[in-house]
Amino acid sequence: MRNVYLLTAFCVILLVSILGFRGTHFTHPPMDVFPEWAFPGMKRQAKFRPQAASSFFADGRADRPPPPGTVASDYGPAGQPLRADDTLYLGKNPDGSWVKGFPAAVTVDRALLQRGRERFTIYCAPCHGAVGDGNGITKKYGMGATPSYHDDRLRNMPEGQIYNTITNGLQPANNMPPYADKLTPQDRWAVIAYVRALQRAQHATAADVPGEHRGELGLK
Repeated sequence: MRNVYLLTAFCVILLVSILGFRGTHFTHPPMDVFPEWAFPGMKRQAKFRPQAASSFFADGRADRPPPPGTVASDYGPAGQPLRADDTLYLGKNPDGSWVKGFPAAVTVDRALLQRGRERFTIYCAPCHGAVGDGNGITKKYGMGATPSYHDDRLRNMPEGQIYNTITNGLQPANNMPPYADKLTPQDRWAVIAYVRALQRAQHATAADVPGEHRGELGLK
């Protein structure tokens, strides 16, 4: 019987300890179960509050500018600059349809194609292959469903829809993840420009050869 009383008293004390002080504001920190010496440097790590001062940096600010190459998020209020141009940042026309061609803010030139080739080689070629035929290195390791850019379906797909696929991926039905955290909006359009160049190279005709180079190929 004595054990029953002790157990009841223990349960009452435990219940009061858990529920009895809910909503109570304390002026002192809670008692630590594990002492600081048991976990040095882990319990209370140094940190800076937003917009706080810092003596570590020369300008005295804790807030730091983003490192070069940081990819900005395209989420947030519609009024922020990143969302102001749906054609550039979403690949859509004002009526919601996919953009065909490239936004006015994107200049398709040699520099854009070179940038697109660089980004394509890093992020796209492992799966889609160096020429976009779907024969990337991942195919040797079991990924056999990578489409070819030279299929009519993708050759005829609007550039804005390709942009959306790069941005949001094709999960979960496909194995392509989103690349919005790796490629800036401008880099996504650069990749698209390079993909279009690969597609045209695979379906080129004599009419695509500039006149000054026709003689080199024996063309009239």
